[in-house]
Amino acid sequence: MSKCRGEAAAGAAGILLRYLQEQNRPYSAQDVFGNLQREHGLGKAVVVKTLEQLAQQGKIKEKMYGKQKIYFADQDQFDMVSDADLQGLDGKIVALTAKVQSLQQSCRYMEAELKELSSALTTPEMQKEIQELKKECAGYRERLKNIKAATNHVTPEEKEQVYRERQKYCKEWRKRKRMATELSDAILEGYPKSKKQFFEEVGIETDEDYNVTLPDP
Repeated sequence: MSKCRGEAAAGAAGILLRYLQEQNRPYSAQDVFGNLQREHGLGKAVVVKTLEQLAQQGKIKEKMYGKQKIYFADQDQFDMVSDADLQGLDGKIVALTAKVQSLQQSCRYMEAELKELSSALTTPEMQKEIQELKKECAGYRERLKNIKAATNHVTPEEKEQVYRERQKYCKEWRKRKRMATELSDAILEGYPKSKKQFFEEVGIETDEDYNVTLPDP
């Protein structure tokens, strides 16, 4: 092994040993490579070989799970933790979890408020909108004033007469349309061609041809 490779291997051993001790949880060689490759630029072959060497030296522990090796820090180097200490840690975890949830809820409220504020009009935009609305209102007031000042208003009697005439003509329209429909249906029972061809030959034009709809009664 060259001097440079020996120094690289020694550096990798320190990095991997420190990482496993700090994390204090089991990892496969692939996991360690994936977690440290970007930060330290270690190759996979170097990681695998270094972990095996650290295990052989007794600096870390190694276990087989199926066909995969798992590496983790030697637990003998850590102080023993009592049940009381574990319960205290569990209590802290519960308290911190509740705090995290509360902060997450606050963040959601703030994000919603920020989104609402971001979509709202700015002060200059609101001032412009107010001016436009005032101008629009002034136009409506002027129009209302002209309407009130007009002398040719329609009287309630005239309005009622128009409604009656409209109802009369719509009724007649509906009656004649029904009669024409019944007559054409009777003819079509013995007609050898389609309804459309019959209308074209006779020259019948329907309301639908002109997009005309019979008003509701």
